[in-house]
Amino acid sequence: VQLQASGGGLVQTGGSLRLSCAASGRTFSSGVMGWFRQAPGKEREFVAAISTGSARTHYALQGRFTISRDNAKNTAYLQMNTLKPDDTAVYYCAARNRRIIFSAMDQAEQYDYWGQGTLVTVSS
Repeated sequence: VQLQASGGGLVQTGGSLRLSCAASGRTFSSGVMGWFRQAPGKEREFVAAISTGSARTHYALQGRFTISRDNAKNTAYLQMNTLKPDDTAVYYCAARNRRIIFSAMDQAEQYDYWGQGTLVTVSS
C-alpha cells in the first residue's frame, strides 16, 4: 500500500491550497483517511480525518480546512483556506482500512499507512 501526498507549496498569508492523498495497492472503502502535520521543532498534530464509508469528518479546528474523499479514485483531499504562517508544516496523509470510533480518529497510532508528506509554507 502506498499513499502519495501532493499539492503542497509556497503560498502567501490568506491564500489557499488543496492537498491530495492518493492511495494505491488497496481500497479504503470502509476505513478512515486523515491528515496530520508537523511544523519545525514541534510534535506531529492531527488536522482532519474522514470516514471513507460514511464520510463523517473530524477536525482539530473547524472553519478553515475541509477534508473530503473520492472513493472511486481512492483519494482524500484537504482544502486549506485563509492560510496563516502557523500553518507552515509538512502535511502527512494517513489511512486505515478498518472502521474506527469517532473519538479515535485524531490518534496517529490508529492509522496503518502513511504518506511521505508534502511541505506547505505560508509566507507572511
